[in-house]
Amino acid sequence: MNPTGFYPVIATSRIDELRDFYTTHFGFRPTFTSDWYISLVLPEKPHYELAILDHTHPTIPEGYREPVRGLLLNFEVDDVDAEYERLVTRAGLPLALPLRDEDFGQRHFIVTDPTGVLIDVITPTPPTGEYTEQYVSRPTLDQAAGQDEAPENSQGLRR
Repeated sequence: MNPTGFYPVIATSRIDELRDFYTTHFGFRPTFTSDWYISLVLPEKPHYELAILDHTHPTIPEGYREPVRGLLLNFEVDDVDAEYERLVTRAGLPLALPLRDEDFGQRHFIVTDPTGVLIDVITPTPPTGEYTEQYVSRPTLDQAAGQDEAPENSQGLRR
């Protein structure tokens, strides 16, 4: 498979409310809007996408027409402390996990959207202890295509 796009679709009965939430707090902009489906994109590069779908719409197979449950969206940012101030302190988003450092290589906090989707806002940090050895460098598509070097991620590993 060679996908030309990949994005989550949140199934809900509250599509307008979610559109407003993700445009207000995370900077997404609508690229398609109907009464049953909204497509959002971040205008800055890379253009990450997110879609919102009425969970009762017939494009969802019968037996699966339920609102989303158990979804966690990760947003990696340069300054998690500034985002905490903006999203939690000033905007008052519901806090599910307070700002904290993790030995596995993250400083993060988790808020929820109006439907209960968890949003993990993360600044990667160097892992400590046993986690240092658990990071594995993986070949990238560029490397598989014959290019020697791939960019490093925040842990210094090649993507």
